[in-house]
Amino acid sequence: MLSVLSYGRLVARAVLGGLSQTDSRDYSLITASYGFGKDFRKGILKKGMCYGDDACFIARHRTADVLGVADGVGGWRDYGVDPSQFSATLMRTCERLVKEGRFTPSYPVGILTSGYYELLQNKVPLLGSSTACIVVLDRRSHRLHTCNLGDSGFLVVRGGEVVHRSDEQQHYFNTPFQLSIAPPGAEGVVLSDSPEAADSSSFDVQLGDIILTATDGLFDNMPDYMILQELKKLKTTNYDSILQTAQSIAKQAHDLAYDPNYMSPFAQFACDNGLNVRGGKPDDITVLLSIVAEYTD
Repeated sequence: MLSVLSYGRLVARAVLGGLSQTDSRDYSLITASYGFGKDFRKGILKKGMCYGDDACFIARHRTADVLGVADGVGGWRDYGVDPSQFSATLMRTCERLVKEGRFTPSYPVGILTSGYYELLQNKVPLLGSSTACIVVLDRRSHRLHTCNLGDSGFLVVRGGEVVHRSDEQQHYFNTPFQLSIAPPGAEGVVLSDSPEAADSSSFDVQLGDIILTATDGLFDNMPDYMILQELKKLKTTNYDSILQTAQSIAKQAHDLAYDPNYMSPFAQFACDNGLNVRGGKPDDITVLLSIVAEYTD
């Protein structure tokens, strides 16, 4: 039987040992972006961080690193509306809110909500719809806070395996949750979800974790195992290496999107819903590839 004194020493050692294992360093994300517009403009950004109707942002604040992707709904083009304007403006607004410090790292849906409501308050209505995914790394707590509305999303990869991921939100086949602004009188006709409907999560990350954030143009054309094979090529936290890997992933997804004989994840999902579909899914593709590293000024 342990004496009270011996027991006290063991408890003290356990507490001190736990404290010594606590990582007091700040973490950050080293991030590179790459993508393709559906119109084949390989890796060419439109004004802002946009590939086709997709948009994205990468922002840093003293408390957190924040990423975002959005996919403008192409159907608006049939009504004379440029779908990229809605997604691009939404992402630019979210980026500005982060840089101004008007956000709470543990509540990324607040960024999305504030950005969307700013669009609603524009004097000239900005018509359109978009999915959206926001990823926030709290530098001090080492927690990744996320919100995802629709079928864009993210993966967290550790040791070559997916250890955390977003959940896709669909109303029905190929109809994702989306933020929308409709013309006056058409509010009840246009599909529109609340930003608060976004799926939210928090996850503890480690140094060396890989975070891939992307629009559905990636996930509809590349299954996890293909993405993981490409990520194995990423050996360092050097920005150029991250960019090269992001380019490789986006290019493979783009090539597969135009392969008529490839059974893509999108085609498989269509078959599961009773549709006879084969081949890739031509789409805009945006990839943000990040590695968790020790923060440096």
